[in-house]
Amino acid sequence: MTETIRIFIADDHAIVREGLRALLATEPSLELVGEANDGLQAVSKVRALKPDVILLDMVMPHMDGLEAIIEIRKSWSEAKIIVLTSFSDDEKVFSAIRNGALGYLLKESSPQDLLQAIHSVARGEGFLSPSIASKVMREINQPPKLPPTKDPLTEREVEILQLVAQGLTNDEIAEKLVVSEKTVRTHVSHILAKLQLANRTLAALYALKEGLASL
Repeated sequence: MTETIRIFIADDHAIVREGLRALLATEPSLELVGEANDGLQAVSKVRALKPDVILLDMVMPHMDGLEAIIEIRKSWSEAKIIVLTSFSDDEKVFSAIRNGALGYLLKESSPQDLLQAIHSVARGEGFLSPSIASKVMREINQPPKLPPTKDPLTEREVEILQLVAQGLTNDEIAEKLVVSEKTVRTHVSHILAKLQLANRTLAALYALKEGLASL
């Protein structure tokens, strides 16, 4: 039996929320557990409901999407957030990803892309719409700006980071290295802590920038 993914929507446009409700209703594995029409309301409700995946607009009254991401993750670092917005400018994209958003989609994305993003992010993986991915690729090609970690990664952690950068899931990495998924998850947590990064999307970016992996 497929496990239900609990979804929360934060968007100040009623017509967008209505469209998302209709889309989610077509998928038996998805359950809408709450909505908010501004950033402050989103932070409060997400803290109480602890949904599996949060769909969050970047521009909302009272508190914008970036502030909401920061506030949500202050009290709940495991929050899985997909930014769903009309804005694709570089600063918004990288600010959202740097502060912990696992997914970033434009509202012009197809319903299939959004559903795929929800399932990917629910598993703890990143998901970027094609136009956003191209921005990330351009950022990757900039000269390295990140300082080396003071607590070096172990040989196994480097190996796992390289596999993360290739887009492999924890299950796929576990199968490849013949270890348990829990062991991989622990290694990924240590990697993120050592590198002071919010998520595996940023870890992959770090690996590419520092020459530990290639496109």
